[in-house]
Amino acid sequence: MPKRFFFLCWFLGVFSLPATWTAAQESEPHIRVEVNMVQLNVAVTDAKGNYVTGLRPRNFLITEDGIGEKLATFGEGNEPVRKVTDAELPDVKPLPQDSTASPAPGADASLGSLVAGASVYILFDTSNYMYRGFVFAQDAIADFVRSLESADKLAVYSYSRDLYRSAPLTADRAAVLHGVRSTVAGDDAALYNCLLLTLKDASRVNGRKVVVVFSNGPDNASMVPPEDVSELAQSTGIPIYMIATMEAKLEPVSTAVFERMTAATGGKAYFAKNWKDEKRAFASIRDDLAHLYSLSYYPQPNPNRGWRTISVKLTGEHMKKYHIRTRAGYRPLPARSPAPAETASSAAQPASQ
Repeated sequence: MPKRFFFLCWFLGVFSLPATWTAAQESEPHIRVEVNMVQLNVAVTDAKGNYVTGLRPRNFLITEDGIGEKLATFGEGNEPVRKVTDAELPDVKPLPQDSTASPAPGADASLGSLVAGASVYILFDTSNYMYRGFVFAQDAIADFVRSLESADKLAVYSYSRDLYRSAPLTADRAAVLHGVRSTVAGDDAALYNCLLLTLKDASRVNGRKVVVVFSNGPDNASMVPPEDVSELAQSTGIPIYMIATMEAKLEPVSTAVFERMTAATGGKAYFAKNWKDEKRAFASIRDDLAHLYSLSYYPQPNPNRGWRTISVKLTGEHMKKYHIRTRAGYRPLPARSPAPAETASSAAQPASQ
């Protein structure tokens, strides 16, 4: 796992998000761990799969590695995300006085941008698996784009062996629809390579993000294993929704990977038999996005630099029958801290991507 994680960081290049606080040790002057405000998209359903609405901040209990966390923001569905006051929180045993964490300097100033709106990235399989049914898939995606009225911005990417940013993230629906229609079928499928790059793009954007993948077959050209993709999605708080055709389901390994990846990130996997099922799957994703609870917290001090397990529960005996779907945890991303000499030299040179 450590070797794979550091290969992932090398592949992506090191990046960090705003509103961070640093847990660095003096013995490691060039490496630090940056922990961001943790954002969760939480779906709550009953035994029949119906969404449970009307819950408030006091109904949620969040722990990270068993440490109680204090909600910073809360929102339901498409309503604006707001700050949470102490009066709205559940009665929990307080942490020791010397363990109380405070947000990073400037965190409050950027809070609004961190929780503003939703950005939806659509990743469309245009590999040679897609020669049949290509137009139907385009129609389903176009209808999905038109239906996402509440999303702030959308992006349409397509992939075969390489990733194509057909319509970079924008609020212009016409540009997104043009991006959908301009896609063409291509080469072998490098799904995991291209999904990793899509997550990298999404991680640079503030606020709520989600990636919706349409796949017509298994991956046959990637160098990156799906486990790395899943871990990055969890660590950056980006749920993955996967719509796969029956062509993909014929490959048992791909089926298991799609289901495992989406579940770990808080998303869902759908397997469509025909174009009608594809449209129903997109409609289900739209419905899911409209009913998610958006929660966030600033992590309490935690010496664990590895994988941190997140648990979300509901308060009250009568709520134990409800089901919760969200990401399983995250790994604080390492960020490279330059030496003083490097800092001075880099200031005189333009930054490179």
